[in-house]
Amino acid sequence: MGRVKSVLIAAALLAASPAAAEFAKVDSQEEFISLIQGKELRRPFVRLEVSREGEISGMGAAWAVTGNWTWQDGYFCRDLFWGGDPLGYNCQEVRAHDNRIRFTSDRGAGDSADFRLR
Repeated sequence: MGRVKSVLIAAALLAASPAAAEFAKVDSQEEFISLIQGKELRRPFVRLEVSREGEISGMGAAWAVTGNWTWQDGYFCRDLFWGGDPLGYNCQEVRAHDNRIRFTSDRGAGDSADFRLR
């Protein structure tokens, strides 16, 4: 069951996204906080809240998502759990455009996940 959950959340959180041309890199923690403060991050089957204090909470499919984050050297670094299973620590590049935000794993070299900010 844990393996199935990991595959489902990885697919939901790291699905390929449109080209990055319209997205601008978020360089600072202050800019990131101004984007996410008071907003919910949404994509199909995923709803997350990322607090300015470094907490992550929400739902992915039918399971709770929890975790913590810090801003390090221009990257959003998070330690995430889905349904109690660890998804691990990863530092991600953040880009934004209008009411959308994109996280790209492995400091911008990995898979991307786009969210709507609502």
